Amino acid sequence: MSDPLQAALKVAASGLSAQSTRLRIVSENLANAQSTGKTAGSEPYRRKTVSFATELDRTTGVETVRIAEVGKDTSAFTEEYDPSHPAADSKGYVKYPNVNMVVEMADMREANRSYEANLQVVKQARELIAMTVDLLRNS
Repeated sequence: MSDPLQAALKVAASGLSAQSTRLRIVSENLANAQSTGKTAGSEPYRRKTVSFATELDRTTGVETVRIAEVGKDTSAFTEEYDPSHPAADSKGYVKYPNVNMVVEMADMREANRSYEANLQVVKQARELIAMTVDLLRNS
């Protein structure tokens, strides 16, 4: 097994990468929350989801996190009656994305906090490594 502080850095770095991707997906969902189809009856933007998986890093012997899949939310679209809209179907209904702003904001807040926690682990590990080097240098 390698140095525990380096292993902690590896785990935290994988968390930073995973949460960064999650934040990107949430921002895509928020940006497209009102994106309808371009033609009559076409489907609008479909909400994206992120799935995580653990992965054993054989060099350090620690479990890291990675993005397993960026999928599509299969829940129903919302429909509004607006016959003048270019994406309205033959009955005058327009399909809007299945993006719930409250859910996206909660996901964004959780991903942000997880990112900050992993960043704090990196800072602490770097500080401990620097302290160890100083201790060895002054011995």
